[in-house]
Amino acid sequence: MSRIKQVEVFAVAVPFARQFVIGSGAVGSPEQRPDQAGAVVFVKLTTEDGVVGWGEQRALPTWSYETAETIAVVINRHLTPILLELTPFDVELFHQQAAKRLSPAVSNGFPFARAAVDLAMHDAAGKLAGVPVHALLGGKVHDEIPLCSAIGVGAPETVREHAQQSSDYAAYKVKIGGDPDQDAAIIEAVAEVAGSKPLWLDANQSYRPSALKQLLDRTRHIRTIHCVEQPVPSTDLLAMRRLRGLIDLPVAIDEGSFTAQDLARAIQLDAADLVVVKICKSGGLRSALKTAQVALAGGLEILSSGLTDCGIGFAAALHVFSQLELALPAELNGPELLSDLYVEGLTITKAVATVPTAPGLGVEVDEERIRAESIDLLFT
Repeated sequence: MSRIKQVEVFAVAVPFARQFVIGSGAVGSPEQRPDQAGAVVFVKLTTEDGVVGWGEQRALPTWSYETAETIAVVINRHLTPILLELTPFDVELFHQQAAKRLSPAVSNGFPFARAAVDLAMHDAAGKLAGVPVHALLGGKVHDEIPLCSAIGVGAPETVREHAQQSSDYAAYKVKIGGDPDQDAAIIEAVAEVAGSKPLWLDANQSYRPSALKQLLDRTRHIRTIHCVEQPVPSTDLLAMRRLRGLIDLPVAIDEGSFTAQDLARAIQLDAADLVVVKICKSGGLRSALKTAQVALAGGLEILSSGLTDCGIGFAAALHVFSQLELALPAELNGPELLSDLYVEGLTITKAVATVPTAPGLGVEVDEERIRAESIDLLFT
């Protein structure tokens, strides 16, 4: 069986089509600079037979602790020696050995770096087997995945304009930033445009329980609000549990649950009604599915999200979420927010994405552009 013979890592400061701000800070802008936090790290694996697999992961230290520099160093220095002894099919063995080399603490260790490699392994394995990645995972249930528009924190008029431009989307994920006055105006602005479409509020850890209750009391008349995501700091599971008794909305956990084990603890504490599944925080495709299975076993609904992925990460998410029943349309916002996805082969029609069926992840990567735009991570 063809072993991995080469691992290459590239970092690209991928520009955004519009400014995007969440409760924990700015994610990106059209003037994205190399010294900004949101660089995307691309990974290319090449096997002895010349088969190539691609992975990617955005670095966003305001969301989780990994930076572009740490992702690149972890892959180059610590994960590559493991990979050069394996085939692309040895995904579980890779994660086992990675966990021994970089021991996890409470949750998983360096999940973003491992996720980038995990995607590339699945892409190469699918190409070697001649099947799409979803077939490696057990097969898809859905051919298409409706998408949710991501509305960032901003002035009400800006937010309203964005919502109007996103009229094809089946739902709106509305970022809120911890200021009840500003956030109430943002929610009102989106609700005016959305009509009967569901709103999914996401605080990104920016609220105190009492302040969130104040906000939700002020917006109680908006009947289309479906849930509120990660309102309090990720480390405060007890505050999440207390919130469920303070407010009438379902509470979704995101930053507070990276792994299936994390979610099991949250369920034991009655800290959430829904869980947001992300490939990046799970550390890979199969780990994301493990979290989803724990959610189903614990009676929680599943929400799908990414971290403003380019086309490689977006395609991988489609393969994973094609197997699951989601509570709301998937908030995979790369196609909406990024200036370019660095791939060909994706089909998105009126905010509905088609699950790729070509071997591997099913997309053609623009390697020439990635190489041309790669940056030196040792900048000052």
